[in-house]
Amino acid sequence: MSATGRTRLLGPHGDEAAKRAVDLTIAVLALVLTAPLLAAAMLAVLLRIGAPVLFVQERTGRHGRPFRIYKLRTMTDDRDADGELLPDAVRCPPTGRLLRRLSIDELPQLWNVLRGDLSLVGPRPLVRQYDPWYTERERQRFLVRPGLTGLVQISGRNGLTWDERLELDVRYVRERSLGLDLRILLRTARAVLVGTGASATARARTVDLDAERRAWLAVAGRSVGPAAHNLPSVPRS
Repeated sequence: MSATGRTRLLGPHGDEAAKRAVDLTIAVLALVLTAPLLAAAMLAVLLRIGAPVLFVQERTGRHGRPFRIYKLRTMTDDRDADGELLPDAVRCPPTGRLLRRLSIDELPQLWNVLRGDLSLVGPRPLVRQYDPWYTERERQRFLVRPGLTGLVQISGRNGLTWDERLELDVRYVRERSLGLDLRILLRTARAVLVGTGASATARARTVDLDAERRAWLAVAGRSVGPAAHNLPSVPRS
């Protein structure tokens, strides 16, 4: 990538500093204002789902560095007779579904914003197991901090294919600005107010990225392995 291209992708230093200042200001205010709600939600999780109240998982952040993301726990650890976890839709009780629908389970990630792991707006951080399966174009998502919300979340995430989601992440990286961040935040707030958050049922219908692309490579007669991130762009269905 040329020096000019790198500057365009990463953005001017002033914009990065302003974005970080906005992140810190809003995260502090949000944590203060939502503290009673978060405390009540944590108590509900403890009483209805059980300890621990926090779900902690390693995700991939900026420049491919791993970090731990924090969310309120919304699912039980119920297993079948063979010791395998039951489907997400079965393990997510009414309390968990409510927290997801209102996006209250995401509030602990404001701590990740304060730590610098996350920005308010950016590509959502995905699990580490997906790291080898991105195309070179899709790996542009690692040029910026991942976010609490992004273009995917305001574009009907539950109905998008992996190709569409990851392309929206690339679009954000290339077109990002404080103005775009503001528009995304406003549309996210509207979605939260009308209760169109994550759905355990929709998630259960989503195939994992690594499984989807491994299957595509198998159909195409390609071998898979650690260098799978060099695969060509997966054709859209």
